[in-house]
Amino acid sequence: MFALDDIRTARTRITPYVRRTPLERSATLSRMLGTNVYLKYELFQKTGSFKPRGAFNTMLSMTADDREAGVVGVSGGNFAQGMAYAGQTLGVDTLVLMPETTPANYVEATLGYGASIEFEPTIDTLFAAAEQRAEAGRTLMHPFDHPDMMAGNGTIGLEIVEDVPDVTDVFVSVGGGGLLSGVVTAINGLVPTARLWAVETEGADVLARSLTAGEQVRMTPTSRAKTLGSPYAAQTAIDLADRLAAPPIVVSDEAAFRSMVTLMERAKVLPELAASCTLAAALTLADRFGPDDRVVLLLCGGNIATADVAEMTVAYQPV
Repeated sequence: MFALDDIRTARTRITPYVRRTPLERSATLSRMLGTNVYLKYELFQKTGSFKPRGAFNTMLSMTADDREAGVVGVSGGNFAQGMAYAGQTLGVDTLVLMPETTPANYVEATLGYGASIEFEPTIDTLFAAAEQRAEAGRTLMHPFDHPDMMAGNGTIGLEIVEDVPDVTDVFVSVGGGGLLSGVVTAINGLVPTARLWAVETEGADVLARSLTAGEQVRMTPTSRAKTLGSPYAAQTAIDLADRLAAPPIVVSDEAAFRSMVTLMERAKVLPELAASCTLAAALTLADRFGPDDRVVLLLCGGNIATADVAEMTVAYQPV
């Protein structure tokens, strides 16, 4: 496990390498929800998502021998780029194992940050292959299920509280739960009265399924929100989510897409579905907010291919 002090230590460790991303009030969204809505623009982080925070904290927490051995990780999305960027910056040889179905924009960006890539046919074979590379000498970096990764991600929570000290609500999307674990630990430690809302999309709702089952479950993701497509949720995330005010909010891909369009047209940013789903979730709870509340939507990433935007625009045209 990790605690608030670990997140503070992580911030000291990673500050030279990551950006403090902006947080701004949105007049349009505030009118829509009848409250004060703020956007945490983590999609402006280097590589286009929050992932460098945890990647840098994990690499910098390793021994010199572990870094010298090179690292290996599994990702078909944002962690691949965050890990590659951290490795390039710190001079650590980085190998990323990706699904064969990984979109070209993720592959090209990861290569651009200096990592090597090997492909595997399925999620299950990816993790098995990563274990094999670790047994052969590389240091394994888990994309979400590690306390150093979670603590690095939690630095976002410190920034949210500093920018909105009277925050009442924070919406965080969930893939494997490394982001949720970090942000919940930070904000609960600083503003215990704040409500944390976990958000998933249909077909990537492994946290909600685990809570319903009362145990950690595995699934094959089918959501278009590809960066939420984890086969399981970290036990830490399950334990933390079980103590939140409400179960995870599960929204449809279409609702996430329509919120993506709203953010593109009104906030002038293009988030991926894993980020825009927070707005979709907040819209379902609009009647819970008062005029004096302070609601933060964490836009965790903006790495979406234009081809995917075009495909969804056609798929979700009004009938």
